[in-house]
Amino acid sequence: MNEVCQTCGLPKNLCVCQEIAKESQKIKIFVKKIKFRKWITIMQGLESHEAAKNLEKILKKKFACGGTVKENTIELQGDHKKHIKKALLEQGYKEELIDV
Repeated sequence: MNEVCQTCGLPKNLCVCQEIAKESQKIKIFVKKIKFRKWITIMQGLESHEAAKNLEKILKKKFACGGTVKENTIELQGDHKKHIKKALLEQGYKEELIDV
């Protein structure tokens, strides 16, 4: 028998919690200069660590860069500010809630 989601009450294979969470998250994206004149792209505003970890894995693969998740904040190596909004829209996030 399928497991039931604690949030929405639907079976795990029909759960819509992830999709609903994507539509309500206000994401802030900015670039920061760190030591040795290196740049990192920082995304803040993700609700859960699990969602941040999954998104980080997708973005690292798409941009061919390294990165990490620290307290629901994604840090990607390099300046990806120009391309990250398009990648988030492909993942189902709302355009008006993405602040670049």
